[in-house]
Amino acid sequence: MTAALSPQAWPFDLSLLPPSAHLVGGSVRDALLDRTADYLDLDFVLPEAAVETARTIARHHQAGFVVLDVTHQIARVVFDRATVDFAQQVGDTLAEDLHRRDFTVNAIAYHPHTEQIFDPLRGCADLDRRVLRMVSPDNLADDPLRLLRAYRQAAQLGFTLDSQTRQTIHQLSPLLGRMAAERVRGELDCLLSLSAGTPLLQLAWQDGLLQDWFPQLQAQPLQILGAIDGATQTLETLCPAMAEQLPEWLKEHTPPGCHRSWLKATKLSQVIPETATAAEAELTRLKYSRAEQQAVLAILRGWQYLQAHPGEGLSSRQQYHLFKITGPSFVGLALLACALGYPQGPLRLLCDRFLAPTDPVAHPQPLVSGREVMAHFNLRPGPRIGVLLAAVELAHAEGQVTTSTEALSWLEMRADTLPPSQTI
Repeated sequence: MTAALSPQAWPFDLSLLPPSAHLVGGSVRDALLDRTADYLDLDFVLPEAAVETARTIARHHQAGFVVLDVTHQIARVVFDRATVDFAQQVGDTLAEDLHRRDFTVNAIAYHPHTEQIFDPLRGCADLDRRVLRMVSPDNLADDPLRLLRAYRQAAQLGFTLDSQTRQTIHQLSPLLGRMAAERVRGELDCLLSLSAGTPLLQLAWQDGLLQDWFPQLQAQPLQILGAIDGATQTLETLCPAMAEQLPEWLKEHTPPGCHRSWLKATKLSQVIPETATAAEAELTRLKYSRAEQQAVLAILRGWQYLQAHPGEGLSSRQQYHLFKITGPSFVGLALLACALGYPQGPLRLLCDRFLAPTDPVAHPQPLVSGREVMAHFNLRPGPRIGVLLAAVELAHAEGQVTTSTEALSWLEMRADTLPPSQTI
């Protein structure tokens, strides 16, 4: 028996839980599937005094406590390695409460005091068949996010979707367009983050769920997502150190429940419009952070740059510009390049440069500062200083200069060749 169904492993004393309480939802489902997790997430339903019970348990164990929903009487107790929610039963009986849930496998209850399973909707049979089946069409319509959640849960569980459930989702698909973007994005992110999510994302598109959120999306980009999944192995062989960075993300705070990785960012770059303005608008509509938008757009622009410069390899100058375009997003670009058949020899060279922190092409370091340039040429602060520093940086990448003295001399020799607005 997994920890979710073992009160001895719970972070609170079972004696504090009223005899009428039942454990419900995903924790019961996962326990019956022998799915384990390092962090316990328990949901209890009580016919009465749900908030009071939560408060008593939190006070007894000196745990965190918060009321999540006053109207529906839902409260949360937070322990070091567990979150426990207590909700007032909806309806006069537990069976009525379970009949209001999304899918049968999530409508199974466990009574911890007697260790009995209560399964009025035959969810256990669906677990055995590994099928996700709706409780009712009305329940899906009441919370349209459940339409997309069906595909996400099927991907996570390795389940198939019941045919009648899929048909109902297709009929109700226009309702998803009314949902808050943050909630939709959370489900999409999970599907994009899993290799098992790609075929389910393709089904969701076929069933009409993505048209409101990705109106320009067609079948071919979705096929590319499968190629990206497969390219993780190619990148592992080509450059293992690069492949190790795929699960990572920028040093940006990640809110709980968000899925951020270079794998997901790479896939996302292929389901948004190709033009930067339209792509940015779509990402903004889905409420992605500015940092994540920039990362995804950099992958998109980087691939467009590679396509615009075909051949067996880029010059040092072209490589420099590519790395300036992509920055940290080169990790995603390398994966996309593997997926779309970019020559492996030149790609390996680019990967080696990116992984070398002192490489002047991939990670140019300033040989001179703006203050030094202004002092040497008696210049005032202005845009021209940035132009001069960029010119030195490129010269360093091409091997023309290697020291600050050489950089200043190099600028002096090219004074006459600079445009009048940039002359020194």
